Amino acid sequence: MLSIKRQALLFLLTIVSFSVVAQDIDELLKAYEFRNVGPLRGGRVTAVMGVESQPSVFYMGATGGGVWKTSDYGITWENISDGYFPTPSIGAIEVYQKNPDIIYVGTGSDGLRSNVITGKGVFKSTDAGKTWSFAGLKETGQIGAVEIHPNNPNTVYVAAIGQAFGKNEARGVFKTTDGGKTWDKIFYHSDSVGVSDIEFAPDDPNTIYAGAWRGERKPWTIISGGTEGGVYKSTDAGKTWNKLTNGLPTALVGKIDFAVSPADPNVLYVNVEASEGQGGLYRSDDRGASFEFVSDNSNLTNRPFYYTNIYANPKNADVVFNSALRFQKSTDGGKTWNRMGTPHGDNHDIWINPNDTSIWVQANDGGANITLNGGKSWSTQFNQPTAELYQVEVDDQTPYWLYAGQQDNSSTIAVPSMPPSSVQAGPNAWFINTGGCETGPAVPKPGNPDIVYSNCKGRFGVFDKRSGQELQYYVGATNIYGHNPKDLKFRFQRVAPIHVSPHNPDVVYHTSQYVHKTTDDGKTWEIISPDLTAFESEKQIVPGGPITRDVTGEEYYSTIYAIRESPIKEGLIWVGANDGPVHVTKDGGKTWENVTPNMPKGGRVDAVEPSPHNPAKAYVSVLRYQLDNDYHPYIYKTEDYGKTWELLTTGSNGLPEDHPTRVVREDPKKEGVLYAGTEFGLFISFNDGKQWHDFNNSLPITPVTDIKIYRDDVVMSTMGRGFWILDNIVSLRELGSLSNQQVMLFDPLDGVRHRMRAGREPNGPEYPSAAVTLDYYIADKDKSVKLEIINEEGHVVRTFVNGRPEPEVNTERDMSTEFRNPPASGGLSNKEGINRFNWNMRHAGGWNANPRRAYQGYGPMVSTGTFKAKLTVDGQVVEKDFNVVLDPRVTLVTDADVAEQEALALEVRDFQSEVDMFIAKVQEARKNLDNSLDKERVSKRQQRQKEALDKVYYQLVTPPGTYMQPMLSAQTGYLGSMIGRADQKPGKDAYDRLEELKEQFEAIKAEFEELQ
Repeated sequence: MLSIKRQALLFLLTIVSFSVVAQDIDELLKAYEFRNVGPLRGGRVTAVMGVESQPSVFYMGATGGGVWKTSDYGITWENISDGYFPTPSIGAIEVYQKNPDIIYVGTGSDGLRSNVITGKGVFKSTDAGKTWSFAGLKETGQIGAVEIHPNNPNTVYVAAIGQAFGKNEARGVFKTTDGGKTWDKIFYHSDSVGVSDIEFAPDDPNTIYAGAWRGERKPWTIISGGTEGGVYKSTDAGKTWNKLTNGLPTALVGKIDFAVSPADPNVLYVNVEASEGQGGLYRSDDRGASFEFVSDNSNLTNRPFYYTNIYANPKNADVVFNSALRFQKSTDGGKTWNRMGTPHGDNHDIWINPNDTSIWVQANDGGANITLNGGKSWSTQFNQPTAELYQVEVDDQTPYWLYAGQQDNSSTIAVPSMPPSSVQAGPNAWFINTGGCETGPAVPKPGNPDIVYSNCKGRFGVFDKRSGQELQYYVGATNIYGHNPKDLKFRFQRVAPIHVSPHNPDVVYHTSQYVHKTTDDGKTWEIISPDLTAFESEKQIVPGGPITRDVTGEEYYSTIYAIRESPIKEGLIWVGANDGPVHVTKDGGKTWENVTPNMPKGGRVDAVEPSPHNPAKAYVSVLRYQLDNDYHPYIYKTEDYGKTWELLTTGSNGLPEDHPTRVVREDPKKEGVLYAGTEFGLFISFNDGKQWHDFNNSLPITPVTDIKIYRDDVVMSTMGRGFWILDNIVSLRELGSLSNQQVMLFDPLDGVRHRMRAGREPNGPEYPSAAVTLDYYIADKDKSVKLEIINEEGHVVRTFVNGRPEPEVNTERDMSTEFRNPPASGGLSNKEGINRFNWNMRHAGGWNANPRRAYQGYGPMVSTGTFKAKLTVDGQVVEKDFNVVLDPRVTLVTDADVAEQEALALEVRDFQSEVDMFIAKVQEARKNLDNSLDKERVSKRQQRQKEALDKVYYQLVTPPGTYMQPMLSAQTGYLGSMIGRADQKPGKDAYDRLEELKEQFEAIKAEFEELQ
């Protein structure tokens, strides 16, 4: 037995060596790049702003997508906060109009949904959004407004709502006079009352209006309003404040928003949530000394915690806009309202350019849109990749598709992982509806991707892509809106899960407080569990209070939130509830065992993950930030069917203390490799959760809501930036075993000879070209690297060396032939760490007069078969075999057909090389003749010789001019392109044409020889 001292020493050495490896892994992870696959469809935007002097420039702040900028009236948008902001949640944007390079952004949304993402303070730019710096107030949570002094950009006021899920001191109005270096809290009510909005009097920045609001979320309700709060005014730049009451509501007061117009600074509008029928719009014509109740239009106080936003036209104080469920306009000071159409409902913000009041930017749950004609027409929202997705599922097509519920969309959605076909409308043409509604999930049926099981707020449907119809089979068939949850027979959360058994595609599970099972696509349901929730009676209440009911299913508590059946043991099912309990059954639901970890009470079990390697092992991820702002991450692991659990997230083992976890998944091919989706990005562990590593790289900071490991890809959904994929994780799995390696070539996946490609759009989905991906590791930098691709016969197909990148290829469409050149493979890197090379599965091209372009890799595609990758690094050789296979969708050709195609294409390539070499020879002869003609007096014989030489040349090369007849070289290239556009057996005409071209070539050569 080891001595205590020896054990301590070994433990210390283990920690030291592991920290070195962990540090190395952090560097290695930087080599991996994620790609976005859409949808190119906007999500919720709650803050917009424009630039008075630059009418084409606007900013938008998404609730989970960060800050975006357009400089062309919304034709294109660019994210400008990635890499600078630690949170994607945006509450307010303010531009200093006298120098629009100066911008302040308050993070954290003022729409306190249950999935609201916390803010982390104020950020400032002095170069119009190119770069940002932190400007304080990290603990304010949600920020409702930012106002810059009109004559001093260093003086800024912030309306701090505060943390959404509990009490905190960082609420009220804050002021800085040094550009954000220091802040003073100049208005404070209490640790539970924040400020939703502030406004200056348009002609006097010392006069400030502030709306105090008691706003707080619980998982089972929304608290908005109370006896506290109300309208406050300061006339001395915030030193002192007076509460305004004359004519304002006398009962309970909730959320407040202001509107003022430079056209009449005496007019102040207050939109206020209030009880006893007193909620609505109030107007003052004397800067708040007295108010008149001008409208109780229901849209003004519709879901006030979520909306409550009014705005006055800067040129006409009687023109007012109301952003809520509907977008409305009043032209008589708020007395009457007319609806205006916007590209999407659920409206949140508007800004109007005071120099031209027909130019607006407007925000809603579908993104941001711009009008140049006062709202008659709007810019598109189908160019903003800010979708909020609740989960991700994948089907078994090729290419596979990704499915989810998209918040604020009318249906669940699906997008492809790769472009399945050519479409003229661009990638959005593949973005399809798949039944259900915004909540999801959408789960394709294994073996039949035309059938999708979809959810809409607890309503189960079976969507048929072929007809576009959705069969409805709601468990209980009861509309659950508006209920006290304790009175419901079945309590369905709005995102009630659907899970298909990995052992039988006809077995589908759906959950309320019970587990429901169907084997006939929902026609009949069986309850296979008791109530598996905590069901605390004091939390079974009508959501929304004390003023406004809000019963949409979002706050239904004590429901089963996550369910998964073990992929290796049928009938072993794990479930987790949104109020804390975790249960498991080993017999398909006959008996259940409460196996809740020893963790803080409550918390939403966001994910359960049965291990794909060990039936006794499982993981759960618990979200607790909705309970008194507990932002700690909670991931637990059991290896004994839940008898004991281990906390894998200590806050000091790589996954930060303030990163709540939404999902955890174990790699199906490498036990102990874990992927964790958190509120602020992705993390990975290579040792079963002992140590975690930040794994965001090109992934923007945004909540990762769900993860699937599928076909050696990491597939993710996010709450604000759509779907993301990390392709080919074979090498990623092995990073934990690289400590003693100098060179390693990882097992390549088979190369698929697909021809999927799509045009690129700004922010559009990213699709890689067909390639064999070769990942290799080099321990030391600056080593010479060579890669050879060798076919079954032992012939070297291609050779690549570092420092000699493939020249760029023009892949644009040729207007006359519609042909495109295939992309090149790129360069072979030799950097220290992980390197990735994509071989485009093509032979070398032919000869070229430019040595840099001779024999480069855009020749014919190789046929199917087994190949070898031979990597040589500083003399050390490693080899790996891989296959090149047909696209599984190809049904009209065989391996023999493409082998014949390859042989003919190589023959055409070699003939093209011969032609091009001869053209160079003729060019040289022409050049020599031209040089002699320049020096001598030209005789008729010499002139005839030049004409004859030109005749030969222009039989080979297409003469200059418009729509000239293509000559031999172009005809040969045409033939090569024709036989390489698709997987096919060449037709007889291709062989005949090649012989014709060869005969023409022999005749041209003979003609040239006679001239010599």
